[in-house]
Amino acid sequence: MEIREQKNEGGPGIDPAVELPRSESAGESGGSEIRIALPSGQVRRYPAGTTAAAVADTIRPGLRAKAAAARLDGRLVDLDRPLESGGALELLLPDDPAALELLRRSAAHVLAHALKRLYGDAAVTIGSCFAGQDGFGCDARLAAPVGAGELVRIEKEMERIVAEDLPFTRMSRSRSEAEERLAEGGEALQLELLRERPDDGPYAFYGHGGFEALEEGPLLPSTGRLKAFRLMSVAGAYWRGDSGRPMLQRIHGAAFWKKAQLGEHLERLEEARRRDHRKLGKELQLFLFLEEAPGMPFYLPRGMAVRTALEDFARRLQLRRGYEEVRTPLLMNRRLWEESGHWDHYKDQMYFCDVDGSPYALKPMNCPGHMLIFGSRLRSYRELPLRLAEFGQVHRHEFSGALSGMMRVRSFCQDDAHLFVRPDQIGEEIGRVMDLIDEVYGRLGFSYRMELSTRPADSMGAAELWEQAEGALRDVLERRGADYRLNEGDGAFYGPKIDYHVLDALGRSWQCGTIQLDFQIPEKFDLGYVGEDGARHRPVVIHRAVYGSIDRFLGILTEHFAGAFPLWLAPVQARVLPVSEAQREAAERMRERLAEAGLRADADSRAEKLGSRIRDAQLAKIPYMLVVGEAEADAGRAAVRSRGGGDLGTMELEAFIRLAEKEIQSKIG
Repeated sequence: MEIREQKNEGGPGIDPAVELPRSESAGESGGSEIRIALPSGQVRRYPAGTTAAAVADTIRPGLRAKAAAARLDGRLVDLDRPLESGGALELLLPDDPAALELLRRSAAHVLAHALKRLYGDAAVTIGSCFAGQDGFGCDARLAAPVGAGELVRIEKEMERIVAEDLPFTRMSRSRSEAEERLAEGGEALQLELLRERPDDGPYAFYGHGGFEALEEGPLLPSTGRLKAFRLMSVAGAYWRGDSGRPMLQRIHGAAFWKKAQLGEHLERLEEARRRDHRKLGKELQLFLFLEEAPGMPFYLPRGMAVRTALEDFARRLQLRRGYEEVRTPLLMNRRLWEESGHWDHYKDQMYFCDVDGSPYALKPMNCPGHMLIFGSRLRSYRELPLRLAEFGQVHRHEFSGALSGMMRVRSFCQDDAHLFVRPDQIGEEIGRVMDLIDEVYGRLGFSYRMELSTRPADSMGAAELWEQAEGALRDVLERRGADYRLNEGDGAFYGPKIDYHVLDALGRSWQCGTIQLDFQIPEKFDLGYVGEDGARHRPVVIHRAVYGSIDRFLGILTEHFAGAFPLWLAPVQARVLPVSEAQREAAERMRERLAEAGLRADADSRAEKLGSRIRDAQLAKIPYMLVVGEAEADAGRAAVRSRGGGDLGTMELEAFIRLAEKEIQSKIG
């Protein structure tokens, strides 16, 4: 084997670097020496106990100062942790997503430390990143609630801890030492978590400046690495999500590597507040949420117009592709849900009532009703694939604290479909569904990413059927060259699925469409069809949704377009504005003609100045305004103004109708 000497870039005690064949293990140690494989392919020898920080010094000056931590054989380790065995080492730099999570976990420690300094009797438990919030947080048991005004004071204390540049130090403690330490510090919350751990330790703690907490790590080298953070909110949160447990204070913040990144994040949050569908829904008179039905939206006429446009769009595309629309009852006997498997996996999220002495349930899903329709008569192989679609209203119980406008509701409409297919039709039918979803999202201007979600822990059915279903979905994705990621263990309880995550105008990801392959429920309902051979065969079911929840999708669209819906979706597509009372009748005739042509139009004939009414139309985000003065009224014309393009000049009403119809047709086909 050829070995070439390399220039020694190391510090004291570092052996010259050598290149070794990749087949030679980099993890072998010889006595007090370890071998470290670098991403470049080089393998270097170091004394056992060398830290990742020291390795960084031998690679390039200043690299230690940039690195947040390191990966040793894929496992994250602190920069200053002694390396007792060799392996593949990669330094974790700020552009690595794992480094940002580590930064935020470190920020959570500094927040907890600040709370202990300011409120000595506080008990804290540290959360590294609260899902979906792009930040860090800490839950604390405090003597009195912390108001929003206190956040500035806490943040100032965090800044003092950062300025002290305190090193984060990892400590290992036995169970008895850990329990004693937490008890002495009054950390009842962490002590509870520790006592539930099944292992006997040792347990990792991280400390800085006299404060320490139970933490697996790794963390940044020191508090001084935190340069850009902001405390954002404080709210109540039940300990461990249990309403029977004490209410804690949850403080949440945002943290980034650079102040510019934090600034951009705060701007995005401000833009998100401006686009909040709850705010716009009220301003644009789309929907309401009332105490009489928590988590159940009330659609106002304008909101219903948008929802109907979405349904009609999907309905047209489905009918072209051979779908047949059905409607199933909202309320069905409990035995149906036991037969389908929903009772065992979903009963805590269902609503129940008594009907003629028998237990009934509001449907949380449309699937069982479609199974009953398929099984209502003998089917032939010639009928397959059978594509049943339903815009079905479902009800699922969500905790009141989890409700969030249209994004998390208790009553919603699914654009559901179930495709009953022969096994040899699976690939083609899934491909057709993927084409449909791609067309819908494309017409709306959404980009998306896909996930393949596999068997969950609470699944039902035989492992062989799951393997068959997962393999079928994977084959379709790979044959189409689809870019997807694997989401282990997140499938439906009856089958694996492909989930679609759309990206909105702010770059946020929303899970909407889904394709689920199901070998289980046809077995549960003993579904069958007569094959070409005259024998009875079992169909396979493809569950499919494009919008997912129409209500949630409407909320996403409201924020994506900031309420300025494209013409085909706009609740009011055109508003006629008479200049004075004298043109009121002419304006009303124009409105009637627009409605006759299928456009959603109204007329604003209030005794307000024209400029004021134009501003109101702009605030209502109406795509077109038709201004009618004396000359226009006599000639059957209008001065047309567009929401985005300004003054389009005077045109005949029929010419405007053709313009609007062409714009709508270009989007919905």
